[in-house]
Amino acid sequence: MAAAAAAAAGPRPEAARPRWVPPEHDPARAAAGLGDCEDVPVRPLCKPRGICSRAYFLVLMVFVHLYLGNVLALLLFVHYSNGDESSDPGPQRRAQGPGSAPTLAPLTRLEGIKVGHERKVQLVDDRDHFIRTLSLKPLLFEIPGFLSDEECRLIIHLAQMKGLQRSQILPTEEYEEAMGTMQISQLDLFQLLDQNRDGRLQLREVLAQTRLGNGRWMTPENIQEMYSAIKADPDGDGVLSLQEFSDMDLRDFHKYMKSHKAESSELVRNSHHTWLYQGEGAHHVMRAIRQRVLRLTQLSPEIVELSEPLQVVRYGEGGHYHAHVDSGPVYPETICSHTKLVANESVPFETSCRYMTVLFYLNNVTGGGETVFPVADNRTYDEMSLIQDDVDLRDTRRHCDKGNLRVKPRQGTAVFWYNYLPDGQGWVGDVDDYSLHGGCLVTRGTKWIANNWINVDPSRARQALFQQEMARLAREGGSDSQPEWALDRAYGDARVEL
Repeated sequence: MAAAAAAAAGPRPEAARPRWVPPEHDPARAAAGLGDCEDVPVRPLCKPRGICSRAYFLVLMVFVHLYLGNVLALLLFVHYSNGDESSDPGPQRRAQGPGSAPTLAPLTRLEGIKVGHERKVQLVDDRDHFIRTLSLKPLLFEIPGFLSDEECRLIIHLAQMKGLQRSQILPTEEYEEAMGTMQISQLDLFQLLDQNRDGRLQLREVLAQTRLGNGRWMTPENIQEMYSAIKADPDGDGVLSLQEFSDMDLRDFHKYMKSHKAESSELVRNSHHTWLYQGEGAHHVMRAIRQRVLRLTQLSPEIVELSEPLQVVRYGEGGHYHAHVDSGPVYPETICSHTKLVANESVPFETSCRYMTVLFYLNNVTGGGETVFPVADNRTYDEMSLIQDDVDLRDTRRHCDKGNLRVKPRQGTAVFWYNYLPDGQGWVGDVDDYSLHGGCLVTRGTKWIANNWINVDPSRARQALFQQEMARLAREGGSDSQPEWALDRAYGDARVEL
């Protein structure tokens, strides 16, 4: 029953010259996951059925990085600390006091109007672009021809020169050691998993809380295989009673998962990626793309320039990325990765805070490879409704055709969406559950994409303090303050044959 959340985290940028360390070199970054954030008093433990609810996230965060033995660590921590949260404002509320940083202007948010609505915008001097609304939940748009064919080929070329690494994120020893200090009873765990409170654990209840164990995407067949191997389900009906669950030795799950190495087709994410620097001194095309994104989003230059570098991803034949959300929750136990340097907080986990996702298709894919939004524009959202009759809508290898909306990869096209709902005060509110998305199985050929994530801390004060500190570092730093890992700057004059 080991499992995990989709790996949404990544290295943080350095457009304003401070030094950054990408996640592949910083094990603590692997804790980033899914969810929602806010800058208002902390919510209750359970937001019913939400994929980004605090209880769900904390169950998931454990499952992401541990097999069931250490799991339970975080769950008990949250379960028993929840009663004090009303009196503890948490790190988001305890951010720097008034006057320590300037007040930030409200975040810009485009209006969708209606599905199919088109508007003309000028993002470059010599041509017009058209933005088309694809859905309202999430607020999702498409822009054909955002990149030229030459720009697409150049990005792929720079990524190949820098080198790509496998994208799958697995548990770190540091994370497991930290989680090993916490404990939870099997009764508490059973109650957290038993979402409909009927005293029985159905397969879909277990699957709804799981993603991967030792890097594996969990399917109904996987769960039943584990039940059989550790003799957890004597009658073989795929349902565990409280007594059957209590009789299990949870250490058996850890042993089982550790002994089963996942194939690439069984991973949550089967791809390779790298990061391309877009700040000062980057290739002129990389700078031009960042400026185009700035015009598109209409956000402040400070927010866009201090966001993550461009992530370039290659999916070979058989590649996929199961459905996930791009942003992680920020509760008292978590903090945004990009602003942690100014937070002055000691918290167990850090997570990605991505206000927007801008995704670029760099080539035409011969077969498959669509971007699927399984619940786009559903009338309602229920986490349990994602899994019905052994059909898991999050499974992009088997069930992409059942998702509500699929976007076909077309070279040069960009799609972008908001990962958060507005808070009514011009800032970040709850994560939009409808932003759940994934990469469908590439059935033929290769798929190349790139992602620009726009990072915003749900704490308005902390985001302001972060921008202020980065500006100070930029003023004080010299040429040595450029990011060490952004070696693609060496290819500033690179050209690609047309």
